[in-house]
Amino acid sequence: MAWAGWGAGPAGAGSAGGPSRAFLWAMVVGAGIVTVALAQERSPFAFGGAAATAYFLLRATGRIGPPRNS
Repeated sequence: MAWAGWGAGPAGAGSAGGPSRAFLWAMVVGAGIVTVALAQERSPFAFGGAAATAYFLLRATGRIGPPRNS
């Protein structure tokens, strides 16, 4: 019997519909906090944090990603 691993078939990773809105909002807040901390240090990585914050915000509001039925 072969091991299928994550993502193999309908029972694989992501089969439950992806991350919840609560998780995505937590990521928005977390990425925002990290971005502010990096910006205060004048780190060039703050731009990456801003991009991550924007991405999670778009996912949490349903602008990008799979459509939500709930």
